[in-house]
Amino acid sequence: MEIETMVTNAGTILLPLLGQVVADPAVDVPVNDQFRLLLGAVSFLFGLASTLGTIFLIHYLLTLPMRRMERARLFLDLLEGALNRGQSPEAMVVSLAQSRDRMVGARFHLLAAYIEGGLRFGAALEKVPRFLPPQITAMLRAGEKLGDLQRVLPACREILRDRPAAVRSAVHYMIVVLLFFSPIAVGVILATMIFVVPRFKDVAAGMDAPLWPLTQFVFANVGWLIGFEIVLSLLMALVTLLYIGGPRLARWFQFRGFPFVDWLSWRIPWKQKRLQRTFSAMLTVLLDGGVPEAEAVRLAGDCTANEVCLRRAQRMLAALQQGTKLDVAVRAFDDRGEFHWRLKNVIAQAGTRGGFLDALRGWHEALDAKAFQQEEATAHAVTSGLVVLNGLVVALITTAMFGLIVSILKATLASM
Repeated sequence: MEIETMVTNAGTILLPLLGQVVADPAVDVPVNDQFRLLLGAVSFLFGLASTLGTIFLIHYLLTLPMRRMERARLFLDLLEGALNRGQSPEAMVVSLAQSRDRMVGARFHLLAAYIEGGLRFGAALEKVPRFLPPQITAMLRAGEKLGDLQRVLPACREILRDRPAAVRSAVHYMIVVLLFFSPIAVGVILATMIFVVPRFKDVAAGMDAPLWPLTQFVFANVGWLIGFEIVLSLLMALVTLLYIGGPRLARWFQFRGFPFVDWLSWRIPWKQKRLQRTFSAMLTVLLDGGVPEAEAVRLAGDCTANEVCLRRAQRMLAALQQGTKLDVAVRAFDDRGEFHWRLKNVIAQAGTRGGFLDALRGWHEALDAKAFQQEEATAHAVTSGLVVLNGLVVALITTAMFGLIVSILKATLASM
């Protein structure tokens, strides 16, 4: 509303004047005033466009992850509806693409083009890796191998559970601080040290003014302080970029022989909990579907789309081949033993009759809740830490500058 009011008021004032200047040559307005008026109008419009463009850019970046998740949820709803009607996934995709509906996105039409070219549903999904999250694609392919896609849809929806509003707000606030305020603070400090401080130092040197020890320390090490803050800001900006870009962008930093991104994901507490939830949800779905334990473990490991989880699943497979029970073999995947304890209780109560997913749903929700809590706490800690760090650097430089000015004043008074 405020922006609309500004535009309306500016248009009410500027447009009639510009109209008189341009349309009526007899208007007694000096040329310099005409130029200033035109320049002011152009500057105002440029500033307004820049502000609106910045707001749109922030909104676009912050909503990218949510729009990816919403697109995946929409596709799952469409897929479930088609399966309930007895329609194949390939026929659903092709028929919806022929309707020219823009809501499904350009990658959906690319998926339809691959299916029209003769590929099956799972193979076509592999050809469009940016259409769905990697875990969802792997789960749908596992469902296709199982012969019943509807069985894996509940596990897919658990993966796509939306973040609480508090977590989104904390993460978005961190992104705004990292992408905008932190670089501005670093730029102002850097400009001050390059263009302002040397002038004062020259004046103090010319007057032989003794400097405070703190001032000497800050000026001697200010390069390290600013460099450390720049490196930290760049690292945080990289993390923010990975969050906005999603899993496909993170794969660019995956090295052959050393899955750095996957190793880092397993070491981050909330990501590890979500990987555990993904593996557990898919494993229980496959077990409920009557898939043999070894095959279920292998497919569940593939569905995590994480090399660390795949290696742990391979250790589970090795244990199963040696005759170890499933609830014991699962220790190879979960170091803390909670998965082993819960799966053991489920097997003791339900045996092999199925219902594993429903029995472990409460644990999956608990993992999600803990992951959201840890993610929110980390976002607040990072944001607060960066603000405090900027404040400390500014306070040190301000104190050093104050000491420099005091030294100059004392030297001036002593020379009078």
